[in-house]
Amino acid sequence: MSTDTPPDDAAMPLISHLSELRDRLLKAVLSVLLVFIALFAFSNEIYLFVSEPLRALLPEGSSMIATEVASPFLTPFKLTLIVSLYIAIPYVLFQVWSFVAPGMYKNEKMLAIPLLISSILLFYAGAAFAYYVVFPLIFGFFTTVGPSDVTIMTDIGRYLDFVLKLFFAFGVAFEIPIAAVIMIRVGLTTADDLAKKRPYIVVGCFVLGMLLTPPDVISQSLLAIPMWILFEIGVMFGRLVQPKDETEATEAESAQ
Repeated sequence: MSTDTPPDDAAMPLISHLSELRDRLLKAVLSVLLVFIALFAFSNEIYLFVSEPLRALLPEGSSMIATEVASPFLTPFKLTLIVSLYIAIPYVLFQVWSFVAPGMYKNEKMLAIPLLISSILLFYAGAAFAYYVVFPLIFGFFTTVGPSDVTIMTDIGRYLDFVLKLFFAFGVAFEIPIAAVIMIRVGLTTADDLAKKRPYIVVGCFVLGMLLTPPDVISQSLLAIPMWILFEIGVMFGRLVQPKDETEATEAESAQ
């Protein structure tokens, strides 16, 4: 059998497709719910862990506050729900993969599996980079540049919204190599074309860093520079997966 033939050639009724989709969505939701139930008792500890980069740098006598009545309950609840989704993401994506895989060609599966695993690991790596590298630097900056007579007392809800935005921004930014590899593999561009656009990519990284992070040079650079490095990694791996005919054409052009 040709490797370009999907493994399941028989037509599957629409009702069966919808039924399978429902079952897999249900399993994905249940996985998040089960993780949430297991973590709910530790909601306050999870929030303390996430807020540690700021609390460790607060001046003596300062603390975080809750300005709304329900914030002491709802803020850790919200964080625990989001953490549960992050933890369950591999299983959720496995359910998505199990639904779409039967209709894929064998060579597509061979490329999709490592890309799927890499995208999960890179997203986690982006969130970890934000927590362990970016947060201490930007919070250290923010807590020292204010007027001396102003006491820092950050609202727990506002802090959570702030760090979730950065977690998401860095998680998505770390997916750049995956995006570059996919674009090269499907023929939208070539590795050499991306390399020629390097100056524009660098400028674009700093523009995105300005839009996705707080308005200070430190946090913007801490997002833009890794994005540029990840772009270079994506171009490097893109050369390995670039279709052979395009690779040969690119080499011929460079030889002329």
